[in-house]
Amino acid sequence: MQVKTYIDRSTMSAAAARHAAEALRAAIDTRKEARIVAATGASQFDFLEALTTAPDIDWSRVEMFHLDEYVGLPIDHPASFRKYLLDRLINKTRITRYHLLDGEHDAPRVADEVGKEIARAPIDVAFVGIGENGHLAFNDPPADFATERPYLIVELDAACRRQQVGEGWFASVEQVPTQAISMSIRQILKSREIICIVPDARKAQAVKACIAGAISPMAPASILQTHGNATVYLDRDSAALLTPEGRGEILRDANS
Repeated sequence: MQVKTYIDRSTMSAAAARHAAEALRAAIDTRKEARIVAATGASQFDFLEALTTAPDIDWSRVEMFHLDEYVGLPIDHPASFRKYLLDRLINKTRITRYHLLDGEHDAPRVADEVGKEIARAPIDVAFVGIGENGHLAFNDPPADFATERPYLIVELDAACRRQQVGEGWFASVEQVPTQAISMSIRQILKSREIICIVPDARKAQAVKACIAGAISPMAPASILQTHGNATVYLDRDSAALLTPEGRGEILRDANS
């Protein structure tokens, strides 16, 4: 796992998008298509804005898989991750091959069906984040590091639900669904490459636990330490609790 730290959120997001665009072009050049996993949430706003405007990506050759979604939330709700991906990625790029997680009706069936689709071929690059409680996708602590199922129905813990309120998606914790469909830890790790985007001071404690701490289900994103081609993008605020050795040089240029 490689860690790259930038002076601010904007520079970090631009650098991560540049890396992601290069990965997509390389996959399309090599295999004539790119299979990706897309994350959502406030941490991904600037990254997706930069990625969707990157030049020379043939989005008609991109197949997208959804990382996670709430159970029981309608697609027109402002917090719906399906709505988020349609607005911020799919409609902007005109991706035609995508697999959204419909958690409104029969979530276990959807998890199985999309799981079969993702298992057909390797994922070229997964875009992920780290939650305030260290979660990876919606795998809250203690995360299941063992299951081979591509997607799970998971219970959302109190810290995760509070984060959703803090980011403005819901007015109160009571409004946040208690369950979600989440890509499993092992499925995420099967990606050829992982690009993890983690801005903001509120993520600093989780970053310290997952980047500098022991690999543990209690810090789910710590499992990224085991992946041979994972890059974690931090800004100065999210890296604030890391040692200089742990965070590396603070970069001021998105091309670095």
